[in-house]
Amino acid sequence: MDGEDEVSDVDYVATRVAEATRPGFHSGFACFVGRPNAGKSTLTNALVGAQIAIATDKPQTTRHVIRGVVTTDDSQLVVIDTPGLHKPRTLLGQRLNDLVRDTWSQVDVIGVCLPCDQRIGPGDSYLVGQIAQLTHRPLLVALATKSDLVGDSRLAAHLASIAALETELGVRFEHIVPCSAVLGSQVEEVRQTIISLLPEGPAYYPDGEITDEPTETLVAELIRAAALEGVREELPHSIAVEIVEMGQRPDRPEDRPLLDVVASLIVERDSQKGIMIGHKGAHIKDVGTRARLQISALLGTPVHLDLQVKVLKDWQSDPKYLNRLGF
Repeated sequence: MDGEDEVSDVDYVATRVAEATRPGFHSGFACFVGRPNAGKSTLTNALVGAQIAIATDKPQTTRHVIRGVVTTDDSQLVVIDTPGLHKPRTLLGQRLNDLVRDTWSQVDVIGVCLPCDQRIGPGDSYLVGQIAQLTHRPLLVALATKSDLVGDSRLAAHLASIAALETELGVRFEHIVPCSAVLGSQVEEVRQTIISLLPEGPAYYPDGEITDEPTETLVAELIRAAALEGVREELPHSIAVEIVEMGQRPDRPEDRPLLDVVASLIVERDSQKGIMIGHKGAHIKDVGTRARLQISALLGTPVHLDLQVKVLKDWQSDPKYLNRLGF
């Protein structure tokens, strides 16, 4: 491509952005951060109105940056759900922490999730302290998540503890908002609060789009969410999902489509494979049933799901396997 063509392309993009931007329309990017299991993914799903991120009671289950899009008549908020910052024990953990810090520098607003049912501790102080050291610090909003789990007096004490972090760590919270994503309490307040802090800008995504995640990634995450139910100890962190094949079954009537999905559940050891399959295949059958229903609900089409379990020894610490699985 010659120089003249390059200038033309740049001018074209600039023109399109100018056309998309109108006075009074606000847009931008926000991310939720917090210790593992602080309610970040549940809040993301509540704001978007659909399950685009895994939300379970298992900590450290978010492994990808998931973007959820919330569009109104006069705004567009892109919510970025990130893994929880944690002390890494594997190469995967190190890469996820790097992903979190990279995201911090690219957003307009950071929502710090501080669950009401847990006292603010060293992990929270460390996390907010890391944000305070950013050269370019986004605006901060403190979100007192899981407010449905505590009474009024405990909530008041928690909000006071959050306010104390400002003096202790030298940060400023533009707003402190208690909320419960599970009950939908104050979720609209969270949305309006974050949008009020966004600059004027264009709509980055078409109206009606709720995520830019590839369909295969969403399907893989729903399968992993189903696989996490009922497992414990180290197994949840050892599970990954690889989509082997996915596509509409040919020769089906237009009014009776069927999506075929072939996927592998990845574990790290043979003993974990046995647990995942279960007695006479009962567990893997249950996982397939739950996942199929979730995929059908998300995509609006019947699904045939073929699951197999594979062992990739110590994949969380193997660069080759991590690259293969998209980390």
